Amino acid sequence: MPLDYPIATRRLDNGLRVAVSPDHSVPAVTVNLWVGVGSRHESAGHTGLAHLFEHLMFQGSRNVAEGEHFSALMAQGGQLNATTWFDRTNYFETVPTPALELALWMEADRHGYLLDALTQENLDNQRDVVKEEKRQRYDNRPYGNALSDLNATVFPKGHPYHHSTIGSMDDLDAASLDYVREFYSTHYGPANTVLTLVGDISVDDGFAAAERYFGHLPAKPAPPQPGAEPLGPLTEPTRLDRVEDVPQDRIYLGFRLPAGGTTAYLESDLAMGVLAGLATSRLYRRMVRSEEIATHVSQGAHGRVGGVSMGTIVVDVPPGVTVEDAESAVCEELERLGADGPTPSELEAVVADTERWWLQSLAAQDERADAISQHYLLHDDPEHINTFLDQVREVTAAQVQEAAATWLQPSSRAVVTYRRKQED
Repeated sequence: MPLDYPIATRRLDNGLRVAVSPDHSVPAVTVNLWVGVGSRHESAGHTGLAHLFEHLMFQGSRNVAEGEHFSALMAQGGQLNATTWFDRTNYFETVPTPALELALWMEADRHGYLLDALTQENLDNQRDVVKEEKRQRYDNRPYGNALSDLNATVFPKGHPYHHSTIGSMDDLDAASLDYVREFYSTHYGPANTVLTLVGDISVDDGFAAAERYFGHLPAKPAPPQPGAEPLGPLTEPTRLDRVEDVPQDRIYLGFRLPAGGTTAYLESDLAMGVLAGLATSRLYRRMVRSEEIATHVSQGAHGRVGGVSMGTIVVDVPPGVTVEDAESAVCEELERLGADGPTPSELEAVVADTERWWLQSLAAQDERADAISQHYLLHDDPEHINTFLDQVREVTAAQVQEAAATWLQPSSRAVVTYRRKQED
């Protein structure tokens, strides 16, 4: 039976896209905004700005004091945060119904009038915060830079996905206040934003509230998008080897995949699941349970809209096993899936697991709002949450085999290895 979450959409005169999905099961509303700016939209020499603005947006705006966005909503029992990714930045809060007007007022203030409070002092302060975040999350933890390394190995220099969302600290240091203000003015506008409301509110009241708080924000043209030419699989393996103070050897394999939101991407995603998505997957059964040449195997498919996505396989290699032997086993299974395709039971298991995590995520009001915003902004498909499982069930074993043969061959892999330092 198809899912039938109610979703109504409207575009305000200034270009803001609004989605409202009533759910009166609890007296709370999630406010979720996706802005079409991420690290993909940064130019050479100016990386890290999209993520920097995730921080600056909490430092006050025309009518909201520094730090007040957190303190005012948390005082009302709200939960809130923000994240940055390659294709977007999102801001979200779940608040008791009576606090909805406050949440919308503050969101509108910073999305329209942040520059009134953006000073050199705020910029310098948050630049230092980002540097500390990089030290804690990337530089001073085991494998912390692995995904950054993998993106740089999968995508050529100059490609919008080559650099990480945290960006270059040298670029952040060089960013002037004028350039930062220009970046905000270019990317933060109603026509580049989706507002989703999910929870204890009617469709009419949701649209009225969106108009009341966001309708007066000045319209501006949507910013130009970076080139999104399709990028095919790698034609030969690429690799980067590191020796660091890590608990055990680890292999990261990266693959270019089709652009997110396409049937071809979904087929590739399911192929990744057959390989390493479950404890019954091929790589886990062979490498962890049978041959004991890995202690853990995992995978991830990361859909992106800039003409190409990325899939990853991660293998933890125990002492006494070489990285080369573990990698060779992965390559054999890649070739086998492309040649033979999944068995009916393998595909059934991956489809069932996809259904489980999808339904589980949609049960949470905030996750539902985030999924609506994502597919409305990036794919103009706010109804995706209701149709996704139907699309999954339509994928055949032959399509999964073709996806594996096209995108997941050993010759198409990028490899980043982290090897333990040997004790003297």
